[in-house]
Amino acid sequence: MFNDIGPLELVTLVVLAVLVFGPEKLPKMIQDVTRTIRKIREFSESAKADIREELGPEFKDFEFEDLNPKTFIRKQLDNDELGLKEIRNGFDLKKEMAEVTDAVHSRDADTSSSASSSGSTGGSVDMTKKREKLDPDERPPYDADAT
Repeated sequence: MFNDIGPLELVTLVVLAVLVFGPEKLPKMIQDVTRTIRKIREFSESAKADIREELGPEFKDFEFEDLNPKTFIRKQLDNDELGLKEIRNGFDLKKEMAEVTDAVHSRDADTSSSASSSGSTGGSVDMTKKREKLDPDERPPYDADAT
């Protein structure tokens, strides 16, 4: 319930409670709050039991946490009827990237060897070499991704 409260925040709340209610009334207030929380929990548990009783024996394994959308979707995706685990396990991103990299490098090697044997680049741009300086009348290359 209070998972996101840190130790410093808890100390601050205790000091604030002592200042607001005073040391005399604070134990009585804590007892009243805990009694109220117990009553709410008992009411909620009895309501859950009544609903389970009314649903009948075919819903004996029904859990109210399953009504949470995240839990419902997670439970449905973990169901192996769709074969999603095989798809998820069969997808290896490192392997796919290695195949793409190998394909790109082998294509670059093929085009560079064919271009060097023919003597002309055929209008393709060599992106592996970087020029040190531009000619004085030449404009810098346009990079569409950078703009």
